[in-house]
Amino acid sequence: MAALRNDDAALTAGTDPVPAVRRRRRIGWGYFGRRALMSLESFLVTLVIGFIVFSLVPSDPAQSLARAQSVTPEQMADLRAQLGLDQSIVVRFFHFLRNVLTGNFGYSWEYRQSVGSLIGSAIGPTLLLMGTATLISVALGLWLGVRAGWKPGSKFDRFWTGTAVTLWSVPTFWLGMMLLVVFSIGVGPIPSLFPAGGMSDPTVDGHGIAHILDVAHHLVLPCLTLVAVTFAQNLMIMRSSLVDELGNAYLTTARAKGLRDAEVRQRHAVPNAMLPAITVIFLQVGGLVGGAIVTETVFSWPGLGLLVYNGIKIPDLPLLEGTFVIFSGSVIVFNLIADLLYRVLDPRVQG
Repeated sequence: MAALRNDDAALTAGTDPVPAVRRRRRIGWGYFGRRALMSLESFLVTLVIGFIVFSLVPSDPAQSLARAQSVTPEQMADLRAQLGLDQSIVVRFFHFLRNVLTGNFGYSWEYRQSVGSLIGSAIGPTLLLMGTATLISVALGLWLGVRAGWKPGSKFDRFWTGTAVTLWSVPTFWLGMMLLVVFSIGVGPIPSLFPAGGMSDPTVDGHGIAHILDVAHHLVLPCLTLVAVTFAQNLMIMRSSLVDELGNAYLTTARAKGLRDAEVRQRHAVPNAMLPAITVIFLQVGGLVGGAIVTETVFSWPGLGLLVYNGIKIPDLPLLEGTFVIFSGSVIVFNLIADLLYRVLDPRVQG
């Protein structure tokens, strides 16, 4: 009876009698809906910008496809009609949107295959390379960042901070080529240790342990290139966040309770310092898929990056449009995941 009277009083006062847990859940779904809508808007804007960029490419795909051949003007006009290049930009844009909604991007002009099959065969190698590099760079960057930030100014901190800043500023293609020259071709006393490119040796059986070891052998240099560039960002973000936490009163209180230094760090400082790092990590994961273009091209890794590089030469618009949707979609999806996970880790976020 008392509970009913409380609910009646709440209704009379104009307040919500819904329990606090249900209110928080409703607020959470609202947060998810707003973020999902913002992600959808970002995706649509990205599609428009991407299509405009593709349309402004100065190269003529028909001329590129007809290179080294004697083609009459009538044949060239017929080829442009077959490729849809004779249509207005508005018609081509709606065709592009239809392809995005249906997931059917037609056939590649260069490979004479469906874009979907090309992406399907290339996405596996890209996920292998990106997944391995991401796991290593995140684990290594956070581990080093925690230890460097816990004792700022120490020899450990100065060494790894300097190393991270140096690697962060190095262009990915340059670092990849240097590793290729040193460890694949060999320089001075350093012999050739790893393959120069590709994902596997055609002379090795494509099944079993031998194939796995062969792929891992080819994976070392491209993975090392990505790890060297990306772990630095994780280290610097984690270090900066942890340094900001050092002066807070709750750490002094934890030490006053008799907790050891390692316990104060792991149970109190690191969880709070992880919040900014989480956002950077998920944004980095989405961006790595697009950043694979340079690394895969340098090491001839048969993934989406190499596929895009080959498609740019013509340009192969159906192939570029299909891979563009994959790249931009991955960035936006991981950005959405980061926003949602940030809200879970820090309920104070009310965006």
